[in-house]
Amino acid sequence: MSDKIKVLFVCLGNICRSPTAEGVFRTMVEKAGWQEMFHIDSAGTAAFYVGEPPDRRAQKHAKARGYDLSKLRARFISPQDFKKFDYVLVMDRKNLAEMEKVQKYCRDATAKLQLFLDYHPTKAAQEVPDPYNGGDKGFEQVLDLIEPAAENLLKTLLAQKGLTNSSC
Repeated sequence: MSDKIKVLFVCLGNICRSPTAEGVFRTMVEKAGWQEMFHIDSAGTAAFYVGEPPDRRAQKHAKARGYDLSKLRARFISPQDFKKFDYVLVMDRKNLAEMEKVQKYCRDATAKLQLFLDYHPTKAAQEVPDPYNGGDKGFEQVLDLIEPAAENLLKTLLAQKGLTNSSC
């Protein structure tokens, strides 16, 4: 796994936004044929739902767009993730601040910590809003933000390795 590009997506509970980002990005990587080059995961800054699948609404909306989240399970972030992953991509500023606190406890941290939507091609938004307490529209908005950011992230990471992807 040391030669792989390792990407971790992070939100609060790891049941809505970050597993959606993981599922979308994983599907794009697989469709492009680069799955052997990547290690992709997601985690939460709170341990509310450890071991549980993504929210049923997140799964429903993702499935409608061709993404399967059913095998994913929520987990809690670990300071070791800053050694294990190259990129730790967070959904919002509040969770970014939490991750900055966690990162301080990891000596030899090598991960690049940033907001996931830094990769959104139009920079239309800086944060992926939490849809948990909302309705269907919120889950669609999450996907509308994540899909172009994930596509641009893949292009960016491949370009950094000197590779291109015609399917993006």
